[in-house]
Amino acid sequence: MVDIPQTDPYANYCAHKAAIDGAITRVLDSGRYIMGEEVSSFEKEFAEYVGVNYAAGVASGTDALELALRACGVGADTIVFTVSHTAVATVAAIERTGAQAILIDIDPDTYNMDANCLETAISKSYNGRAMAIVPVHIYGHPADMESIRKIADNNELFVIEDCAQAHGASKDDWGVGTWGHMSAFSFYPTKNLGALGDGGAACTNDAGLAERIRSLRNGGMSKTSHHEHTGINSRLDELHAAVLRAKLPFLSAWTTKRRRLAARYREQLCGQTITLLPEIDPGHVYHLFPIKTTHRESLRKHLSSFGIDTVVHYPTPLPEQPAFKRDAAGMCPIAEHICGEIVSLPLHPALPDESIDRVIQSVIDFAR
Repeated sequence: MVDIPQTDPYANYCAHKAAIDGAITRVLDSGRYIMGEEVSSFEKEFAEYVGVNYAAGVASGTDALELALRACGVGADTIVFTVSHTAVATVAAIERTGAQAILIDIDPDTYNMDANCLETAISKSYNGRAMAIVPVHIYGHPADMESIRKIADNNELFVIEDCAQAHGASKDDWGVGTWGHMSAFSFYPTKNLGALGDGGAACTNDAGLAERIRSLRNGGMSKTSHHEHTGINSRLDELHAAVLRAKLPFLSAWTTKRRRLAARYREQLCGQTITLLPEIDPGHVYHLFPIKTTHRESLRKHLSSFGIDTVVHYPTPLPEQPAFKRDAAGMCPIAEHICGEIVSLPLHPALPDESIDRVIQSVIDFAR
C-alpha cells in the first residue's frame, strides 16, 4: 500500500475542491464547451503569468510543441536539435512534423542540454536542413538558455522551449518560455499546473506565430470555412481551461512549497550514499526531485516496504528507445549513464512535512 505517493493530483484537487467545482459548474451552465470565454480568458491570464504577449491553448503539451515547430516552418527534410534525456513526447512531437531529431547529450550537473555538445553537433554539415533547437527545462530546472539562444542566433535557428515541467521557472530573472521564439507547456494532471486531463499551450511574443498556431490547432482555419493551412484538431476544452483558471492563482504558492520541501531534502540528505543534483539556479521549480544511486532497485524496494512511492524518470535514454534508436552507440554517454541510476522521490505541494521526514529517514536508514 502506498502511503506517500511520488505525486498526487487528487490531493491537489481536494485542497482546492470548491474553486475547481465552481469553475466546472460555471462551464456546464454556460452551454459553451469548445473555444469559448474560458479558453480566451485563460490564454490571456497564462500569457501574463509566463511573461509573453500570446498564449494559445491546445489539446496537449505534445501538440503544443508540434504546432509551435510547424508554425516556425519545421517539416519534412528539416532537422531539429533536442536533448537526449527527456520524456519521449519531446522527440515524438518533432518527428510528427516530418523533421529529424538530432539528440544532444546532457550537462552532468543539471541534466539539461549541454550547450558545448549542441554547438559541436550544429557545426556538422546538414546541407542547410537545420531549422530549430528544442531545449527542455528538465525536472523544472531551467536550461542554459543564454548559451543556447546565442548558438541559435549565430546559426539562424529557431528556439522552441519545452517547458512541460517548468511552469514558473526562471533563469537569471528571465522566466522560462520567454527566451525562445516560442515555448510549449503541458497541463497534464501531474504537472506543476495541471488540468483534470490533457491540455497544453504554445506561447510567443510574435503576433504572426500566435496567429499561425491558432489556425493550425483548428484545422488550419483562419476564418469560418476558410483553411489557409493543413492543420489538426487540437483545441483546449472549456472545462480544462476553467479548471486551469481556478488553479493558476495558487501556482506561485505551490512553487514556494515545492522549493521548501526540496530544501528540506537537500539539508537532511546531504552526505548520504546518494547523489543530489546541484541547485545551479534558484529559479528551479522542482517538478521532480531526482536523486542518483548505484543501488536504485534496492532503494526503491526498501522505500516501498514503508509505503513510499518512487518513479524512474526516465529509465531508457532516447537514443536507445526502439522508436528513435540511432545508428551510433554511445552517442550520449552522460544521458546513458544517469538513466541507470536516477530515481524521483516524492514531492508535490500537498505533501506534508512529516511525510518528507519519513522519506528522509527511510533513505538514511537504507544508507546505513
